Amino acid sequence: MRTMFRRLLGTGLAVTLMTTGCTTLDPYTDEEKRSRAGTGAAIGALAGVIVGAATGDDAKERRKRALIGAGTGALAGGSVGYYMDVQEKKLREQLRGTGVSVTRDGDNIILNMPGNITFQTDSSALNPDFFDVLGAVSSVLKEYEKTLVVVTGHTDSTGADTYNQQLSEQRAASVGKYLNAQGVSTDRMVIIGYGESRPMASNATPDGRAQNRRVELTLEPLTKE
Repeated sequence: MRTMFRRLLGTGLAVTLMTTGCTTLDPYTDEEKRSRAGTGAAIGALAGVIVGAATGDDAKERRKRALIGAGTGALAGGSVGYYMDVQEKKLREQLRGTGVSVTRDGDNIILNMPGNITFQTDSSALNPDFFDVLGAVSSVLKEYEKTLVVVTGHTDSTGADTYNQQLSEQRAASVGKYLNAQGVSTDRMVIIGYGESRPMASNATPDGRAQNRRVELTLEPLTKE
């Protein structure tokens, strides 16, 4: 019952990669392709940033309003697309060949960070080899501050649902903590763990499970509705 309740609550914030309208840069071939995507110490360090899936949408809107009200300012009209275009271009340049894919979905930019390059198995500690990649992402995020950064953790279906949920939260928090240490304000971040509830591939195969073990960063422009 708890698992079902958690998954029902999780519908509040769907990080969806549509099979139409999205283009992804393959991190190994540099070719664009259509997307096929259909509480530890780290969490404590980001107190006030972690939100449950049930309030994900509300949390995003509250943070956007707070940032705009605090003087960050909002994008409007044709400037939105251009602002995100330039940010996307810089991210593609920085992440070329790193294993992190860059997907554009409307005005949002999605960075998919596979678990095999970000974390050791069953660990929420970042691989040291991944520090430079996150540092490059941070440098772009600091330059383009009129974006909200939604960090979501995901697992495959192996193991208990409760364990997977906690691991996804801890991994998302680890990424958020590192971004913050590099100068990205926690005021811009919403961090959520989805456990195994949002697979992008089948969990029936090793390749599918590998795709599902990931952390995603969704960059959303600050706009006034």
